[in-house]
Amino acid sequence: MKQIDRRGFLKTVGLAGGLVAISGPKGFMGGIAYGAPTFTGVTYLTPGYQDLFPAIQGFVSELKKNAGDKFKIDFFDSQTLVKAAEQNSALRAGTIQFMFHTSSYITRTFKILGITGLPGIVDELYKHPKRLAMESPIWKACNDNLAKENIFQLTMGGGILEPEYIWSGAKQVKSLKDLNGKRCRIVSYEATEALKKFGTAGVNIPSSELYLAVQRGTVDAVVANVSTIISRKVHEQLKYVYKMPITAFTISIFLLKDKWDKMPADQKDAFWKAAKHYDQDCAPRINSKFYPEVYWPVISKAKIEIIEPAKEELAEFAKQSQVVIDWWKDQVGKDEGQKFIDLALGKA
Repeated sequence: MKQIDRRGFLKTVGLAGGLVAISGPKGFMGGIAYGAPTFTGVTYLTPGYQDLFPAIQGFVSELKKNAGDKFKIDFFDSQTLVKAAEQNSALRAGTIQFMFHTSSYITRTFKILGITGLPGIVDELYKHPKRLAMESPIWKACNDNLAKENIFQLTMGGGILEPEYIWSGAKQVKSLKDLNGKRCRIVSYEATEALKKFGTAGVNIPSSELYLAVQRGTVDAVVANVSTIISRKVHEQLKYVYKMPITAFTISIFLLKDKWDKMPADQKDAFWKAAKHYDQDCAPRINSKFYPEVYWPVISKAKIEIIEPAKEELAEFAKQSQVVIDWWKDQVGKDEGQKFIDLALGKA
């Protein structure tokens, strides 16, 4: 991947904005270019994510192939250009033109994306990935809502990744009762609120800091997808996984809506075709092939005990999660929120 100095990049942010105004979107797309425009994209994810990164690379490769000589692509991974928390600001500033982002990181910014991680809902979305595919009713409804904030979600990665479960070490969590008094790493706001009902204190720790947090006992348990556990080698510190589907996330691709709308048809077609490829190569492939064949065998080899929740516990968690679902509906509007939930549950 192309590398540039972060300080130099940040110093050129203001200059970039001025050049856009001078040359227009066809003459400047994220870099000083005269002729073929350049689109700059980012992800905070690293090549260490053996499940997710190939799909991201696949999108970029397809996009470059589709672009031909129509435009150029600069792509930066591993926070080498902007940090995860800076991506949305960089997109709005026009210093990047597309970004991969984990939905659970930005549900407080774009509340409608909470549908991808609602406790009590995610298991249904996991079982029915096509409900989040490009051009699906949920995809369309999400984009109608995001358009109010000038955001276009090109693809939701073909569905959510396998739900996040509860992982623990010496201070075991093998049931909902075991959550009481535990400090638990949780990323999504929705899951944090749901687990408060069981006496859990939520701690928001980036995945890059998770290994040390578990090793040092900063947290007693971790709510995470198996990808995070293995990619960050956290499994080396764990003994149990309680497979209660707490929350989930997508790895989506975002652009600014006004930029997308003004994009020439041939450029838009190149992005669309690459996104269709990504829609199949991300969640559908990872969930059905990669996790069961590659990552879960690693968990078994590490002798991590796998605990399946009883039906009564699943029912109790769903019951206690209803308050979070109701809260989310209030955030996005009761009628619109209910519409999304009905779509997620296959009732509409």
